[in-house]
Amino acid sequence: MSLVELARYHTRVEADLARLALGAEGIDAVIFDAEANSFFGGIGLIGVRLMVLDEELDEAAAILAADG
Repeated sequence: MSLVELARYHTRVEADLARLALGAEGIDAVIFDAEANSFFGGIGLIGVRLMVLDEELDEAAAILAADG
């Protein structure tokens, strides 16, 4: 089991919304690099990464695509 990047967002808010959508479907996700993004003013210089377990990647991608 390892974490893999599912998506990258310009802001923490976008990443949190996606994380919550996954959580509602029973998939745990974590956010990486939110603090670095905020340090640079949240303007997308450093993307906020949404991470999931590698074995849940396909299901999580399908959920986000359906919400999109």
